[in-house]
Amino acid sequence: MSESPAKKQKTEKPSTLPEVACFSSGPCAKHPGYTLQGALGDCPLGRSHRSAIGKKKLQLAISETKRILGLPNDYRVAIVPASDTGAVEMCMWSMLGGRPVDVVHFESFGKGWWVDALKQLKLDAREFTVSKYGQLPDLASVNTKEHDVIFTWNGTTSGVRIPDGEWIADDRKGITICDATSAIFAMELPYNKLDVITYSWQKVLGGEAAHGVVILSPRAVQRLETYQPPWPLPKIFRMTKAPGKIDEELFDGVVINTVSMICVEDYLDALKWAESVGGLQGLIQRTRENFAVLEKAVAERDWLHFLADNPAYRSPTSVCFTISDLTPAQVSAMVKELGQEKAAFDIGSYKDAPAGIRIWCGATVDKKNLESLVPWLDYTHSKAAAS
Repeated sequence: MSESPAKKQKTEKPSTLPEVACFSSGPCAKHPGYTLQGALGDCPLGRSHRSAIGKKKLQLAISETKRILGLPNDYRVAIVPASDTGAVEMCMWSMLGGRPVDVVHFESFGKGWWVDALKQLKLDAREFTVSKYGQLPDLASVNTKEHDVIFTWNGTTSGVRIPDGEWIADDRKGITICDATSAIFAMELPYNKLDVITYSWQKVLGGEAAHGVVILSPRAVQRLETYQPPWPLPKIFRMTKAPGKIDEELFDGVVINTVSMICVEDYLDALKWAESVGGLQGLIQRTRENFAVLEKAVAERDWLHFLADNPAYRSPTSVCFTISDLTPAQVSAMVKELGQEKAAFDIGSYKDAPAGIRIWCGATVDKKNLESLVPWLDYTHSKAAAS
């Protein structure tokens, strides 16, 4: 009996490379058509972020973020230091401690928030986790009504995402802190369920690293104005000017420390591109179409498997795979050759995750490049299997 076409693997060396082989899960690919001159031509180089033009750029970054994301009018946006990590930490250190905390984590970065809650802040905290990568914790057991809750929406290193916000109580007394860095701009987020949202520019929009964004709901603002943590707060974590008063300037383009105006200009260019492809819905659609390319690849290969077994919570951005017939050393050889051939850069699984590959499918990746990548997966897989 002949082999099914759906299972037949092409082992010859492909003749076509992806036009852009950047499939890293952070920093991520620049948007299609990106050029330094086009993106940064209007950058106020050598000017202070406190100057009129500098502040105007920062205010535009904030207002365009709110507009493209469709945030509620009463949500505030601030640009903060130290990427998404800094954004999450400043909210944890500023807002937590008055209530018990439930920490939901299912990959390495979420685990970091658990470690900080337990060992650094020494909070009254409960852990909700998984026994292995590719799973989602029991969200129904999380006490979202009485406790504060911190969680990642999308596990960048596990390929798992939270499918919806139905598990979060509408009448909650605590706040929810959502690390959304590899989800926002690529997935629908229930803003009414999220009191704090954090992300960095380097993920779905393909921006530059080092800067973070904090989005606060009125409930989060109320927490800042009614709760003072018992520990000292470093300057880069402070979001109030005095006890009981939020720092309104922070949400109007005044930053805690010096920002890179090049990075700000690059972010503005990314937002402009996002608008050109249909805004938020266009970005989500591009992500879905990219993910569909890899869904098809998995369906046609008996050696390539999603790390997340359940389709309901598979991430469409940071797509993680295991390769069932290769040893970890063979997987590493496959990843190395993909890079050497300039077919795919930086797609090895995260250091804490099972051996495999991780392919970014966010909106700045062109579907045609993923389609060109798939035959290279076959080729390098067959070579690695024969080694």
